[in-house]
Amino acid sequence: MITTAARLGNVEEYYFSKKLREIAEMNAKGMKILNLGVGSPDGKPDDSVVEKLSEESQKNSSHGYQSYKGIPQLREAFADWYARFFKVILNPETEILPLIGSKEGIFHISMTYLEEGDEVLVPNPGYPTYASASKLAGATIRSYDLTEDTNWLPDLKVLEAQDLSKVKLMWVNYPNMPSGKNASRELFQELTAFAKRNELVICNDNPYGFILNDEPISLLEDGLNDHVIELNSLSKSHNMAGWRMGMVAASKLHIDNTLRFKSNVDSGMFLPIQHAAIEALKLGQNWYDGVNENYRERRTLAWEIMDLLGCDYDQNQVGMFVWAKVSDTIENVEVWIDEVLAEAKVFITPGFIFGSNGERYIRISLCSNQEVFKEAISRIQNFKTS
Repeated sequence: MITTAARLGNVEEYYFSKKLREIAEMNAKGMKILNLGVGSPDGKPDDSVVEKLSEESQKNSSHGYQSYKGIPQLREAFADWYARFFKVILNPETEILPLIGSKEGIFHISMTYLEEGDEVLVPNPGYPTYASASKLAGATIRSYDLTEDTNWLPDLKVLEAQDLSKVKLMWVNYPNMPSGKNASRELFQELTAFAKRNELVICNDNPYGFILNDEPISLLEDGLNDHVIELNSLSKSHNMAGWRMGMVAASKLHIDNTLRFKSNVDSGMFLPIQHAAIEALKLGQNWYDGVNENYRERRTLAWEIMDLLGCDYDQNQVGMFVWAKVSDTIENVEVWIDEVLAEAKVFITPGFIFGSNGERYIRISLCSNQEVFKEAISRIQNFKTS
């Protein structure tokens, strides 16, 4: 019998991979499910971005293998983007590495630095890929709590009272998913100091910085050092999720080390997408304002759904989701969410998939148009009265 590699261990198929297959089967039966679960932007990139992709795709020279580091113009565009919006100065030659999506970067960083015997601090609740990538790298997961009581922030005093001698990497994600908690400069300064004191690396996953957030900030604002890494992406900020365009910003040491792994995994990214990404990175504040106008209208409707479901939520959340606590009258959130799916034909993400601290929560994505939200409201009203 052919067995899987031991490294797979208890790593399971991604929740949304399974759930979207289930929803597709329900739709095939004519159920017309409204999906308010997945954070995949439903809009398109700016016209200039799409036009640049088409233009570059017509060239004979556009279809060969590309540099593992991305073309210089793309790295320069990322550097300019960080300078304009985050006030962070990066050397495009040595401190930026374009990625085929930032999810790839989570895996690359994990495989570059983690091995058996290492420990990694992973937020609970948090993006499941932090834990799965760490497990695939052979490391031991050390979950740290994010709760309403701590305002969805890590309690560094609690962590520092523990033995951190085997911890090599700590994943943070601000603006936070799923809680919607925004970052602060004070938080990033405290995290950097914590990393230096304990000889570990903080990696901030920062794809939501521009969504319903008036002031994007970066972990790197106080300068680069060997204790900080930041991932970013055009998936959410520029409606380019399927294009797979991200980046990692870090010291030369981390860029060089990550490239050693990455260059053995892929063969560079499609050149026209790189040129299109350059166009996207040139866009000004008007682009982000337009994106957020849509999300702001949808968020009001998502709040209405949460009210109908009897949930509590913080209206100061940022990002493209609404995170809410379920009423104490609901015994089992997973069963309840499946009832909403089966009877109202509306899919809402249960919070348990992000960790045990999410078990009493649900999450609604803002990546559907207003008509879908209004129909979802109508269906849930009927579900509540049936």
